[in-house]
Amino acid sequence: MASKPAAEIIQSIGGAGNVVGLTHCATRLRFQLKDASGIDQAAVEAIPAVLGAVPQTGERYQVVIGGAVETVYNEIMALPEMKRISSGGSSEGDSIADMKAAGKAKGPRGKFAALDTFFEVLSDSFRPILGALLGASLFITFMALMATLGVIPAWNAPGVTLDPSWQFVNLMWQGVFVFLPLMVAYNASKRMGADPWVGFGIMAVVMLPGFTALGKTDGAESVFGGHASVVQIFGLPLTVFDYSSQVFPPLLMAGVLAALTVLLKKIIPSSVQLIFVPFISMLIMIPLTAFLIGPIGVYGGAGLGNFLKSINDFSPFIFAVVIPLAYPFMVPLGLHWPLNAIMLLNIQSLGFDFIQGPMGAWNFACFGATAGVLFLAIREKDRLMKQTATGALAAGLLGGISEPSLYGIHLRFKRIYPRMLIGCLVGGVIIGLGGGVKTSAFVFTSLLTIPAFNNIPLYTIAIAAAFFTAMILVILSGYQTPEQKAEVAAQVADEEAAAGKKSAHVASVAAPVAGTAHAATATAPSTGTATAVATLLATIGSPVAGIVVPLDEVPDPVFSKGIVGPGVGIDPTEDTVYAPAAGKVLVAQPTGHAFGLLLDSGVELLIHVGIDTVNLAGKGFDVKVAAGDRVEAGTPLVTFDRAVIEAAGYSLVTPVLVTNARKFGSVDPAASGHVQVGSPLLTVAAK
Repeated sequence: MASKPAAEIIQSIGGAGNVVGLTHCATRLRFQLKDASGIDQAAVEAIPAVLGAVPQTGERYQVVIGGAVETVYNEIMALPEMKRISSGGSSEGDSIADMKAAGKAKGPRGKFAALDTFFEVLSDSFRPILGALLGASLFITFMALMATLGVIPAWNAPGVTLDPSWQFVNLMWQGVFVFLPLMVAYNASKRMGADPWVGFGIMAVVMLPGFTALGKTDGAESVFGGHASVVQIFGLPLTVFDYSSQVFPPLLMAGVLAALTVLLKKIIPSSVQLIFVPFISMLIMIPLTAFLIGPIGVYGGAGLGNFLKSINDFSPFIFAVVIPLAYPFMVPLGLHWPLNAIMLLNIQSLGFDFIQGPMGAWNFACFGATAGVLFLAIREKDRLMKQTATGALAAGLLGGISEPSLYGIHLRFKRIYPRMLIGCLVGGVIIGLGGGVKTSAFVFTSLLTIPAFNNIPLYTIAIAAAFFTAMILVILSGYQTPEQKAEVAAQVADEEAAAGKKSAHVASVAAPVAGTAHAATATAPSTGTATAVATLLATIGSPVAGIVVPLDEVPDPVFSKGIVGPGVGIDPTEDTVYAPAAGKVLVAQPTGHAFGLLLDSGVELLIHVGIDTVNLAGKGFDVKVAAGDRVEAGTPLVTFDRAVIEAAGYSLVTPVLVTNARKFGSVDPAASGHVQVGSPLLTVAAK
């Protein structure tokens, strides 16, 4: 349950049906509910990602998340049951669907609707049967392994007869691949709005043993080197193929069937559509598929396959390098589905495929990058990323599935792709120098399917090199920007605090020059038993002139209880907030109400201008900086209009909080009463 905070949060507040609206600020989710009276606050706060919950008037309810609030917000808005909610927030989604859409927008799919629809149909025709394909591919791998070990003869060689026991084992995968056209016909017809069982039935006709037998009747003429026959049917030439494992004919058939279905439903009265739409569809589509669509699909697929084969025949080295370098960009766009279809066609027509070997270099470079992320997540105690990377790595190494790694990690962190591409290049070069790798079966490139490739040593060396190159590069260089690292550090600190871990607080010392980071030691008054010694790490200056307000008196329970972090409040007497020390802006809300800074001393500081001022949507605020900006002590962050804020009924008390306090020994107030900009406000001591 801990891995699904979005769903848990929505469930704990009464479900999506109880949500009227949702926004977020720098640290918390802000819900507007239909009824907040029945919420069990203890249940909400028991969710691991939640630091606290605060009921408010007017059926408003706040859930405190901390530094990861935007991620949780995006995950909530990506929930299917939340699609109806219209949010006033400005954050862009981080869901898989958002990343796919962003990827499409960068390529031809985002510019041509017909092309986009084509790839969507292709994807949806295969996706439901991936599990069956994966299971069948492991049976094929097992047969290949037995042949490699000499237990059985080359099971797929012409003229080889297996023992009946092994023949039965060999049948276990054939059910999926022989009848693959029927599965594709069903899925594609359903995706395009036609009756899927009608599509299934139409494609089944050309796969009947009786249809194949037509090519062996008297007068049938053998063509294409014996791979097909032509027989006269009512004076028309019918080309008889073995449609086993074909995917292009059912796809084309489904497209024509969908258009015909729309036309028939316009012509035929609704009262008799149940009978006559399927009948007329089959009456037209069965001959059309057998005489025209089926052969076109076979010829078209063969043409694409032969084109790629000619490139591979011309230079296996170039082909082996280009394929793994192209796949990282093809998969996000969905352009890899046609290649999957060609792989199946190659095996059916050539008896082998030459694409899957180089593709393995891409897959294992992808999995290696995920392994590098997992290593760093464990080291940095990033619980959420550790869970994501563990699941993605297992899906990759055991199932050969790259999407969890790609959409869950790699497309979110731009630093990964260049390192992963180097791994793809290394693996592809090794395969190319070795003369290429082939396989006689369609398999998912995972650890379990290595025996399915004809040059096992070469393939193993190539994918291992791709994997470890990408992994080591990610570990050495990291995958996060400084801002992302700071957010994770804050999240880890918040989780530890929420889990009730206590750190030993030591004595504070007199404040040195504001805004400086330095080391000093101080001895606390003796208690007669021990002496506490603290190393002063930094003193934080006041970001705004005003009167210091003790944290427990800040008029917001989220801040006053120290849920976000220790610090103080300031009731401003001036209208400009400044950076208290040199550092980097991690968060600069466009509404101007909150800023997150990573100071050079390592302190992460949240400056929240006023209470609930996010509701002003930027009115009365003039923001001076943006996320990523470098600031020095005294750099203006925002100017606010006191009259606007007070007229709206909001408090101007500005909490100044250290959000990664768990990294330090203590965070203590260094002033009371009135302070000027830059006057010592907080002292931070090392552990």
